[in-house]
Amino acid sequence: MTITPNRILAMNEARLLVQRLERLSADSSWARRASGVRGGLLRALASLEDGTHPAGLEGLLERARHILIQAAREIPDPERNKRRG
Repeated sequence: MTITPNRILAMNEARLLVQRLERLSADSSWARRASGVRGGLLRALASLEDGTHPAGLEGLLERARHILIQAAREIPDPERNKRRG
């Protein structure tokens, strides 16, 4: 089986997103959603490594990116808090 450059890119992005989703704080309102998407990404990664292209991979990647963006917006800005101080 030949691994195409697109498959390698998808695998690398999925791995990166899984790692970042794992690091979300349990206090985040996005943590529960992140858990489900992370599981889907792990299953998709297993399929990619087996040589198949999982259906819905692009949607999973997009949802993972969205969750990370939204979770990042919950992080307080210490510089902004200093100015208000």
